[in-house]
Amino acid sequence: MEQNSPADGGDRQDGPDAAHTRPSGLDDATVEALGKLSEALETVEHARGLLYGFHRLTGSADLALGEAVDQLRDAGHADVADRIEHDLVGRNVISGRWTFQIVEEYDDGYYALFRRLEREARDQLAEGKRHLFEAEMKEDRRTHGEPGHEALPSA
Repeated sequence: MEQNSPADGGDRQDGPDAAHTRPSGLDDATVEALGKLSEALETVEHARGLLYGFHRLTGSADLALGEAVDQLRDAGHADVADRIEHDLVGRNVISGRWTFQIVEEYDDGYYALFRRLEREARDQLAEGKRHLFEAEMKEDRRTHGEPGHEALPSA
């Protein structure tokens, strides 16, 4: 690996650290496949965040709905308030489930299995190293020796 000159900040390594260096014998096709697996996991992580957002927004809406019911009742519209309270406040969002139950089932099932299998693939094929595809992409795309293009954070 290239080393930076002392004028550029000393003897820092000009390449990825050991955690992001391809193990000996690991072929391009496997690095690419693990990169695609990582991309899929990142998409699942995003979906999980959206699911938590759905959970939070739905809960907030139900609380605001309760306040609206109280205000309707205070404004003299007990019949409308009673109907909304009876039919909608605290209602399941899908059969038998509030959003926390959907989140828990997703986390404990699909999400947990996805994370476990992705980790097992990395452990089996790449000594557990993460983001090898991205680390190699960074090396290909950055301008070596230029500010803002360093391989690693400064110490």
